[in-house]
Amino acid sequence: QYALIKDVVSSLKRHRMHEQQFGHPPLLVLSNFGAQQMQLKLMASTFQNMFPSIKVHRVNLNSVKRCLLVSYNAETQLLDFRHYSVKVVPVGVSKGLKKLLQEKFPNMSRLEDISELL
Repeated sequence: QYALIKDVVSSLKRHRMHEQQFGHPPLLVLSNFGAQQMQLKLMASTFQNMFPSIKVHRVNLNSVKRCLLVSYNAETQLLDFRHYSVKVVPVGVSKGLKKLLQEKFPNMSRLEDISELL
């Protein structure tokens, strides 16, 4: 079973798809590949070698735009693929500061001082 990208995009209220998402490889997450069966090891190795490895301590979180989840169901012996768009947003800060951190310029015409924004 599969769905075409045009069907997925048309079903979304607000889709986020742009060229910058495909400039970096996705973060690969493999689920339920821990069994010692040879074919599962081969599949896991194949998926891992499809994308370059990510150095966890050096990766810039803003460069991670996509996540690819591959999950193996041992009961049905099927693979599930999920491809997610990832967006890093600041949490726990004021609305004005959040706009500045996301490189958007807020309307400061009603403010007398920058401290009112922060």
